[in-house]
Amino acid sequence: MINFELEKLKYTTSGNFFLMAGPCAIEGEEIALRIAEKLVTITNKLEIPFIFKGSYRKANRSKGDSFTGIGDEKALKILEKVGNTFGVPTVTDIHESDEAAMAAAYVDVLQIPAFLCRQTDLLIAAAKTGKVVNVKKGQFLSAGSMKFAVEKIYDSGNKKVILTDRGNTFGYQDLIVDYRGLPEMQGFGVPVVMDVTHSLQQPNQSSGVTGGKPQLIETIAKAAIAVGADGLFIETHPDPANAKSDGANMLQIDLLEDLMVKLLRIRQAII
Repeated sequence: MINFELEKLKYTTSGNFFLMAGPCAIEGEEIALRIAEKLVTITNKLEIPFIFKGSYRKANRSKGDSFTGIGDEKALKILEKVGNTFGVPTVTDIHESDEAAMAAAYVDVLQIPAFLCRQTDLLIAAAKTGKVVNVKKGQFLSAGSMKFAVEKIYDSGNKKVILTDRGNTFGYQDLIVDYRGLPEMQGFGVPVVMDVTHSLQQPNQSSGVTGGKPQLIETIAKAAIAVGADGLFIETHPDPANAKSDGANMLQIDLLEDLMVKLLRIRQAII
């Protein structure tokens, strides 16, 4: 049995799955707090352990004029305020080694983006903060190869690791989920999360704006819970069409509670 603890979250695989959810990017304090309040209300009601997600900066954008953030310190302080206001842990991406200590001062979990999951210096820097490190599996990697990311973090003295699957490259403009990878990565002794919304991206569009298939969010999430995922990662927003980042594959926040109820039924059926 995997035990995973944060100061503000206790999780064990004998109970419910946990949820990492929030907007793709921190767009401002008011909307971040509004999204967090909604998510906290739902997860408290359903007794789902919850981690609030928000990127303080988006470093991987197709176009040079795409939204990247509102300023690092400003966004990180908003994440800190969300955590303090609602008593929940928070997670954000880091992109370079020198960002690890900076972000660790504000959040509980440091996330390594999929396209950087092999960056040794970045993994080590994140590990040395002592924070939980969530490593997203690269779309270009097998599940089995993620053991090396885990080893790099372990060898740096940090045993607090989560692995997150976000689909595999399928041609140039699509992704596909291989659910065999979830139990394979669980075999490394770490919690494994399914990133539902990013798995439905359609990258490399000629417009320079990533597309998506949000109508399949429920399908991907149900399958992940059915095969035993420890947690789910879902980007959500009150108005995805006008979100500043990744709106094409985000979940309308008003649909989240109904989805969680369905997933809890599946979870109870398999444990």
